Amino acid sequence: MSSNDPKLIVALDYPDAAPALAMAERLRPLSPWVKVGLELLMGAGPGIVSELNAMGLPVFLDGKFHDIPNTVAGAVRGAIASGARILNVHATGGLRMMRAAREAAESCNTQPRPLVIGVTVLTSLSPEELRDEVGCARPLREQVLALARLAKQAGLDGVVASVEETADIKAACGDDFVVITPGIRPAAVEDDQRRVATPRAAVAAGADFLVVGRPITRAPDPAAACAAIQREITEVVG
Repeated sequence: MSSNDPKLIVALDYPDAAPALAMAERLRPLSPWVKVGLELLMGAGPGIVSELNAMGLPVFLDGKFHDIPNTVAGAVRGAIASGARILNVHATGGLRMMRAAREAAESCNTQPRPLVIGVTVLTSLSPEELRDEVGCARPLREQVLALARLAKQAGLDGVVASVEETADIKAACGDDFVVITPGIRPAAVEDDQRRVATPRAAVAAGADFLVVGRPITRAPDPAAACAAIQREITEVVG
């Protein structure tokens, strides 16, 4: 795979550092990206990012920052100081907040500059929940595209969205606009993700990063499961 081909991100969704680092060590020979989400960040502290970096594993810090612009700017600087190569903010925080995040990333003078990504609509939400519980007047797909366009206007590098919206986002925002797709399953299964897809479908839709968690970390042989998904990505790319 070339440097521009889709990448696998393994979600290290653990409550503290020990199991996360143990899993990272098992996957280390395969050199995937890894994701540090809120559970691990709160349990292990931001030092977990530098520990994973020291193992040669680039980190997506999935903090989903959503606050006033000044606070988010400070959080972005902290995330970059920890060693994160990708970080994200909620696009629903608005244009000023996302611009503050981008400006904070640029002010750190880290090379290469970490990617700042906007979260559109969580893949755990169904269209009915978005409409009836959250109170969003737009249909789900339209809301995702509207937030993706807003993130691009703010100067962000891309968005987090489901595979279902990926092709439309690429058409609206350009091929260079990064799309990170969670909810990736080797075969669609029922869990707390509602909008799921296979790795093959994600790559075909144009995803740049595929986030996979439990199908790897809870597999009998996590390294074999990771390698199988990486092979599937490579086969689609050609």
